[in-house]
Amino acid sequence: MKFIGTRGTDEKKTFSEVILDPAAPNGGLYVPSKIPSIDERFLNRYYDVEDEKTYRHLARGILKLFKIDIDPELIEKALYTYLREFDDPDVVPVVKLDKDLFVGELWHGPTRAFKDMALQPFGVILSALAQEKGENYLILAATSGDTGPATLKTFENKENIQVVCIYPHEGTSEVQKLQMVTTDAENEKVLGIIGNFDDAQTALKALLKDEDFRNTLKENNIKLSAANSVNFGRIIFQIIYHFWSYLKLVENAEIDMMDKIDVIIPSGNFGNALGAYYAKKMGLPIDKIIIASNKNNILYEFIKYGKYDLRDKSLIHTISPAMDILKSSNVERVLFDKFGEERTKELMTSLEENGYFELTPEEHEKIKKDFLADFATDGECEEIIAKYAKEGNYIMDAHTATAIKAYEYLKEKGEINNKVVAYSTAEWTKFAPSVYEALTKEDINREIAELEEKTLSDKDAIVYIETHYEVKAPECIRELFEKDINETIINKDEIKEKIIEFIKRD
Repeated sequence: MKFIGTRGTDEKKTFSEVILDPAAPNGGLYVPSKIPSIDERFLNRYYDVEDEKTYRHLARGILKLFKIDIDPELIEKALYTYLREFDDPDVVPVVKLDKDLFVGELWHGPTRAFKDMALQPFGVILSALAQEKGENYLILAATSGDTGPATLKTFENKENIQVVCIYPHEGTSEVQKLQMVTTDAENEKVLGIIGNFDDAQTALKALLKDEDFRNTLKENNIKLSAANSVNFGRIIFQIIYHFWSYLKLVENAEIDMMDKIDVIIPSGNFGNALGAYYAKKMGLPIDKIIIASNKNNILYEFIKYGKYDLRDKSLIHTISPAMDILKSSNVERVLFDKFGEERTKELMTSLEENGYFELTPEEHEKIKKDFLADFATDGECEEIIAKYAKEGNYIMDAHTATAIKAYEYLKEKGEINNKVVAYSTAEWTKFAPSVYEALTKEDINREIAELEEKTLSDKDAIVYIETHYEVKAPECIRELFEKDINETIINKDEIKEKIIEFIKRD
């Protein structure tokens, strides 16, 4: 399979070329030149198998459809991470919460967030390719809180690889930050910037296009790649779990094969939703892809009204910080698939130059054919967290709560008529203080603590939730609070300088 750029390209690239160098021409993104298709026979092949009804077996089959130019032995090594690094034999357990509502838990990997689903196998492939070629790579990662830890974990102490992770200094949870600033791998550097995620992502995209920066790397015998979902090496692994969730519903007799379902996805940079869109396009019976946002509801406005408007918008800090994003990169890939290269370039140029674009009514209808959207306030998220904890003893974080709120609201409005898989993108342990606050909102002791201006730490919040509910934090979270911290905080205009200092440190 070959890949092309969303804003035009002189030549088609292979998967291995795209994973190593994800910067497409003219500031675009790489996409497959053709999406493979599946039918009922394909789904039955993985539903009927009894000897190896595993996530890895399904992943192997889907990757084979894309005909990527990666050696089968390397693919097997990459897929082995689902056995080695994940703590549930299903990899993605699908939990029933209500008659028509199921939760696909994407956080059973080593950093307890959905980014592990793609980044653990992705890291194996990229580092192996670098070693095979005898080339050195700098991997850049901009993070709102989850991409960073997953990137650092997958590349720690890998040969031929250096990693720089950029995160908003005050824009992540304490656990997310600890997962980054406690890394002791010699090949990794973590930079906290005074700014937000959009600043970090803008800096990353600028560096990918910066010829002076690339020349400096070249002088030091280093090539440049990225671990964000601008890299299609991430996206291809985010297609798989949508197939898995569907087949689990069939296996559990919740639906018949080829019945349609809806999926609900807490969305920030839109990579998770893009995986669902490609799965649907391949032939998986998904009716609506429902985008759940927080108060930074730019995606809600895009899907509801056909407008992407950043004018007069400023980022709002919420209790679901991984979704505190205004510039969702992967929307561009959907625009390209729907409207083609020229229109995509026109729309994205307008967004970059004017902070705004608007679809025609006909274009908007094409978006609404596949997507619905909703958003939740922090207060609504807290209500959902408390309700499901107290009624069903199911503990979720605020990102997951945005999806459950969307389900309840759209179900009541009659816009959902299918069984629904809502994706849980992070374990509650990564955002324990906000979960604690939701669970104790009416507690008199909490009111007293607030009057005394006491803030509960992540560690204490975890202990409280463990004590009062039937859950336990994994050891990988507990040990974070005992590790040494190595934190570097900089202004966003210092990013390039600090990265160059890092690669030249020897």
